[in-house]
Amino acid sequence: MRWSKPLRLHLGVLVVSSLLFTSAPIIWMAFNHGSEAAVSAGAQQMRQMSLRLIEGYRNTLQGGTEAVALATTLPQLVSPPPEEIKAKQQFFQEVLRNVPNATSIYAGYPDGSYLQVINTARRDVRQTLATPDGTAFAIRMIARRPIAQSSAADIISTLGFLDSDTKMIGERNVEDTSFDPRQSPWYQSVIQDGVPVSVGPYVTGTLKVPTLAIAAPMRDDGKVVIGINIHLQTVSRLLDAGEISPRARAYIIDAGGNLVAHSDPDIMRRIIALWSRTSGAFAATANSFDPSLATVERLRQDPAFAGGGLARVDLNGETHLVQIAPVGVSGLFTGSVAAIVVPLEDLVAEANRLLVRNLFVAAAFVLAGVAASVALSRMVSRSLYRLADEARRIGDLDIGEKGESHSWISEINTLATALVASRHAIGQFALYVPREVVRRIVNPETRTIVRAKRQDVTALFTDIKDFTTISEQHSPEEVVDTLSAYFELLNTIAERHGGTVVQYLGDSIFVMWNAPVDDIRHAEHGCRCALAMKAAIDGLNEANLRNGRPELVTRFGLHTGPAVVGSFGAISRQQYTAMGDTINVASRLEGLNKALNTSILVSAATRAAVADRFAFRPLGLAPVKGRAEKVDIWELVGEIKD
Repeated sequence: MRWSKPLRLHLGVLVVSSLLFTSAPIIWMAFNHGSEAAVSAGAQQMRQMSLRLIEGYRNTLQGGTEAVALATTLPQLVSPPPEEIKAKQQFFQEVLRNVPNATSIYAGYPDGSYLQVINTARRDVRQTLATPDGTAFAIRMIARRPIAQSSAADIISTLGFLDSDTKMIGERNVEDTSFDPRQSPWYQSVIQDGVPVSVGPYVTGTLKVPTLAIAAPMRDDGKVVIGINIHLQTVSRLLDAGEISPRARAYIIDAGGNLVAHSDPDIMRRIIALWSRTSGAFAATANSFDPSLATVERLRQDPAFAGGGLARVDLNGETHLVQIAPVGVSGLFTGSVAAIVVPLEDLVAEANRLLVRNLFVAAAFVLAGVAASVALSRMVSRSLYRLADEARRIGDLDIGEKGESHSWISEINTLATALVASRHAIGQFALYVPREVVRRIVNPETRTIVRAKRQDVTALFTDIKDFTTISEQHSPEEVVDTLSAYFELLNTIAERHGGTVVQYLGDSIFVMWNAPVDDIRHAEHGCRCALAMKAAIDGLNEANLRNGRPELVTRFGLHTGPAVVGSFGAISRQQYTAMGDTINVASRLEGLNKALNTSILVSAATRAAVADRFAFRPLGLAPVKGRAEKVDIWELVGEIKD
């Protein structure tokens, strides 16, 4: 009796002793968990920050959106200044008090009139306007002079200053009267679209600073446009990403891919400075301030990331996490997104430091574990490799009898015995199911090939003329012997021509091409197979006549077209076959041979696929049982020789 012990005994002795001195797997697991936890925490921070950023951005713009919507309903704003100037100023001042993020609110009129109330809380605004001390609001007005005063200039252009109690503390004429609100992007966009619009960033005409604008037409007069401005610096204050990582950054880009605001103060200053002096190639210059912008622009085109998905990308040789979220408000600023970019190394830095320290401590123990693993692998590898090779041969249907391999491990011996049984079972299975289907079933990489799917096939049906009479005139044993030789001959020819014998139907067979094995020349191979079968049966009949066996006159039907191919049946028992009109027509064509006194009938579809390789005789349109339309049929005469 050959000596062997269970695999668990061998593994227990070697692996347990190795684990006593091996901590590397535990360290590695701890590192992975630590890294994953760090990344998850960072991702969560990014999501939370993106939500806060979006909320802050929307709140910043929402107040302006609502104020503009309210202003478009007020009748006192329809008339151009200086009519009802006090009412207009008071309303605009109240808006600026309630929308602290707005720099100004204004109205443009179709005659070129313009009224703007400016919040002078910002120092740069006061410097630009040279405001008197104590100024809280500045009033910019452009109006047409009344006809009675036509001796003077046609346009009144003034800049007034109000204190916090809305008392006038100063006013001066603006000599430059070239500004026309009708030429401003906010006015032209509203007039063109006739609906509320978002514009920007663009440089304002009065303050000469980059801003985002929200504008809408008056309800009672669509030529009068109300707008409100939000300074870019206000938006940038929402983008602080320092709580995630010192190197984290956040920014906003508009629908055109232009960089609107950035969390880096230096970049933000450069953006504002660039906007203040440039109107043409802004995007090409500003977008170069942050190298991640091109990658983010690509990601925003992917639906998986554009709506808030987290992506890992390589920037300048370093992996980063990128979060993108849309920041549109009330249908405005459509296409604008906020992006948060964080170096992955910053999130896992602590986990990396712990990994390096622990790996040095565990190096000696890992070496011991490696030595034990090598010894164990040598013990089992030879037997396992032999069994793996045996399994591969079975998967290729190389099912010839092989001797059993022996190992010191009893489980491997049990597996070897199971493989012998599997070889025998698969060999028997291959007798009843197409060999290629068996190969796909037992191969785990191609097992899904037997699932039903639609594809083009060429189907061949055969039938023996007067087989019922032959069965009556001969004994069952003679009929079985004759059919066995007949089927063996046809099966061999079908496999030689790349066909799959799908089913034996009494004295008939069903052969198919292009499934389960792909065959782009399936129609050609089907025709050639039918001719070869007919020739081989003629030879078989000569031998049958000499041996006193019945003559087997065979008729063939060929059709090419789409069919559903795969496994069909109950959960516990299935059959590989093909279904559909293509299969039915092929079967009916075989039956038409009797009425037409022919041997091989093909459809027009099959003939069209191989007309340059085979000779056919047209038989015209013929009705087919179960089909409303007639079928154009042809007799396959032979192959055209070169």
